[in-house]
Amino acid sequence: MGHGDGRGRIVSSADADDTGTSILHVDMDAFYAAVEVLDDPSLRGLPLIIGAPDGRSVVSSASYEARRYGVRAAMPVSQAIRLCPSARIVPPHFHRYQAVSRQVMAIFESITPLVEPLSVDEAFLDVRGVRRLWGSPAQIARLVRERVSDEVGITCSVGVAATKHVAKMASTISKPDGLLVVAASETQDFLDPRPVRAMWGVGPKAAEALEGRGIRTVRDIRTSSIEMLDRAVGPALSARLVQLSRGEDARAVETERIEKSIGHEETFDTDVTDRTYLRAELLRLADRVAARLRKAGWETSTVAIKIRFDDFRTLSRSQTLAEPTAVGQRIGEAAQALFEQIDRRDPVRLVGVRAEKLRPAGGGGIGLWDDDEDWRRVEGAVDDAVARFGSAMIGRARHIGRGEGRGAAQHPKAHGLD
Repeated sequence: MGHGDGRGRIVSSADADDTGTSILHVDMDAFYAAVEVLDDPSLRGLPLIIGAPDGRSVVSSASYEARRYGVRAAMPVSQAIRLCPSARIVPPHFHRYQAVSRQVMAIFESITPLVEPLSVDEAFLDVRGVRRLWGSPAQIARLVRERVSDEVGITCSVGVAATKHVAKMASTISKPDGLLVVAASETQDFLDPRPVRAMWGVGPKAAEALEGRGIRTVRDIRTSSIEMLDRAVGPALSARLVQLSRGEDARAVETERIEKSIGHEETFDTDVTDRTYLRAELLRLADRVAARLRKAGWETSTVAIKIRFDDFRTLSRSQTLAEPTAVGQRIGEAAQALFEQIDRRDPVRLVGVRAEKLRPAGGGGIGLWDDDEDWRRVEGAVDDAVARFGSAMIGRARHIGRGEGRGAAQHPKAHGLD
């Protein structure tokens, strides 16, 4: 598996066998940093850290030159600077990343209609139906890489395989600027020596639990008893890992993605100890989440909060609601109740509210009693006012003068290094 900085990179030869493959996973290389270099060529070859320069923010992304010093996404910028003092700090320009992402996705969609974006900089492509037009999967992968380079000016890495899981692993191993093809007949040989941490969906805690029992490679998962795996990660995940370890993954490329969650976070300029203020901020964030739910026609069944303290320790809590809702007051009350369950009273640097387990609004009908009826009417009127006058003019009275809190830092991409 690659190290995130280009070490351990594996790529295929020009005549690689792509028999039995149909899935491509395309991942831009250090996307945010690449876009910054695209806009300012003088940055090329320099160690770049994408993040706010005030030291309070976290790293959004980093160039490969910076990653070789140990800089990673989600790391405090202050720590990244200590690891790489020569790094250039570049503030993120999310509007540009979205614009370039649209260019890249348009290229994908011009090649196959079966495109499943995972984030602004990666997507799955199903190419089985366009082989007569463009050639074999490996040839199509080379075409994608050429067009992204020629038309956009950045590089990408591509994994070609029979399943989504293997294709994603292959693209990661080939980074940066690589292509790795795994023929269907070679799937098991490819998987067996890979570390468990290389598997898509295995997080740090699951990896530690497996490694603590001597289960370090995909082969170890495949040959371990189900009882041992159940004890390590629980029955649901263990059953899934066994399937993936055998190369079994029936997931298709989904062109219509249902948003699984909607959330907002706020990072404060200075750590906050005032719990009344924090409760109010949770309600404000809940209002924003609810507004997005209503606009998209969704309701949430579960509310979750995230609290990050001054030492960067992060706690999460969630609660399943008695009835799904898109009412900010109800979401905010749930978020505040979850906050009160946290005993720790240390200064807080970040709060977040997230709506999870979404469903279409009104999907379950209205019961005999509707406790949210009054609030739904009020918030509907607010939506109408926002549509007419803009969000900057409308808000709860208790939030007047707070603007966006004490320095919100919004990030559209939430996964690891690109």
